[in-house]
Amino acid sequence: MRHRRAGRKLGRNTNERQSLFRNLINALILNGQIKTTVAKAKTIRPLVDKLLTLAKQGTLASRRHALATLTNKLAVTKLFKDWVPAVGKRVSGFTRIQRVGRRLGDNTLMAKIEFVDRPVAKKPEATKK
Repeated sequence: MRHRRAGRKLGRNTNERQSLFRNLINALILNGQIKTTVAKAKTIRPLVDKLLTLAKQGTLASRRHALATLTNKLAVTKLFKDWVPAVGKRVSGFTRIQRVGRRLGDNTLMAKIEFVDRPVAKKPEATKK
């Protein structure tokens, strides 16, 4: 029985799992949204929310903590410069998970995880003749 066993192993050892989470979070911060499996999306969602809450403090210590977690200076800069002002007064719930269907190869449930306050690019309007 798995009583009081929190977290998902995702078929990886600890170092591989931490590296996977770090890379997924970096990609999410840099791109605004990523497509991954539902299990991975559910696992990184609280990590991203905690990181964004930390970044909202805006202190040097929080920046160093984020850099130690992400190890990508560009992602940390984008987190502090772009995503913190985008979330504004929002206290929690910075990300959303939407299921997008099943993967063709192995029929795994896929999901899109994205920031809720992500700026959406407007489609160009069609010109009327």
